[in-house]
Amino acid sequence: MALRALVAAALSLVAVATAASARAPAPLAPTALVEDVKSATAGVEFMDYVGKGQVIKLGADDVLVLSYLKSCEHETITGGTVTVGMQRSDVQDGKVVRAKVPCEGGKMQLVAQQASQSAASAFRLQSDDIQRTAYARTPVIQLPKSLASGDRDLLIRRTDRWGERYVIKIDDTVAAAGFYDLAKTDVSLAPGATYDATIGKHKMTFQIDPQASSDRTPIVSRLLRFQ
Repeated sequence: MALRALVAAALSLVAVATAASARAPAPLAPTALVEDVKSATAGVEFMDYVGKGQVIKLGADDVLVLSYLKSCEHETITGGTVTVGMQRSDVQDGKVVRAKVPCEGGKMQLVAQQASQSAASAFRLQSDDIQRTAYARTPVIQLPKSLASGDRDLLIRRTDRWGERYVIKIDDTVAAAGFYDLAKTDVSLAPGATYDATIGKHKMTFQIDPQASSDRTPIVSRLLRFQ
């Protein structure tokens, strides 16, 4: 009986170790943004950042869309095993369609943070002093965390010309999601213009690229974040 108990305990430890290994965080070298994912096995979510060497397994019909932060490579991957690289992904047994998109490139600084709800590591943008630029007229604004219910008016005001001003009410659903996409509204900002955005005690200044399109471009081209 004692021997059986020891064997059972040993097998239990092996199972725990195996499960822990499967949930181990990826190497901390954030390189790409998850712009879309349709998969039950990928272990990543929309708006997660993934790192060099991270392996993502997709079913045959699963779809993963990644945008690389430095190379500005935009990938739509269907099926297979994806190994995240520095400039682009290595895709085995799947299909990948790539395109270059405008983005800030190496100007973005990132901080690594282990995801709380998945086996992957997620990476969030870190504060920096670099002038922010959106390459589309409808930015995606990543909101500050833990906004009080009374501090949820997002004010966008043009600073290089008087008169253009928008006040956007952030509801509970948007606050919980953590970002606001102007492409889902009637707001379209002016190419080449400079704006201030404020919410609660948070403020940032950004510019719309002079060649910015009114189309809904990849998120990496239009993501802005409060400090």
